[in-house]
Amino acid sequence: MKDHAKKKALVLDGEESFARAVALGVIVKRPPSAWHFLLPGMFLFDFLRRSSETKRYSELFLFPRKLALDGAFDLLKAEDRKQVSLRLEEGIRGWLISLKLDSERLLRAHMGQVTLLVDHYIKLLQPEEESYHGLIQRAYSTREHYETFLTQLSAAEREVDQALAEFHGGSTDIWQRLRAEQVQVEELRKKEIKLIF
Repeated sequence: MKDHAKKKALVLDGEESFARAVALGVIVKRPPSAWHFLLPGMFLFDFLRRSSETKRYSELFLFPRKLALDGAFDLLKAEDRKQVSLRLEEGIRGWLISLKLDSERLLRAHMGQVTLLVDHYIKLLQPEEESYHGLIQRAYSTREHYETFLTQLSAAEREVDQALAEFHGGSTDIWQRLRAEQVQVEELRKKEIKLIF
């Protein structure tokens, strides 16, 4: 189990790096306002605001992934899959309620994503490797196998996005933000695939 804990830390570090990169890509692409250049100290204020937004976004992006990683770790300790699944569902439900996003459709969409991630993390926690990218390479062996997983994950993430947009009334603003995130995730995954395979 000690070896699994080390791999879990590698995976979590990889996911945190990815979440920060997505957040920075989404948040920093917005151009600074004219005030940024006209007022002394505005740069610092803007930097702190963007840092706070990046941290908040990363936390939201990571929550289901951390939950799934914990679930995978529990399953590797031979815990009952049904019990783990119930804990994951309660974790997602509580998280959504805390965000004032209490929606059964959103819960189901997140559970689809988390279930897919649990199986992915179980694969990553198995091979003997010393890096996050090495774990992915060993777990999936070919670019095509990993791309198949990423296609499934993207579909699950789009389900979450659709449920979230529906919850917020399907406004243009929410769709623009969700699309900006999707584009950033796709770009980073393409780079990651080239780096790993």
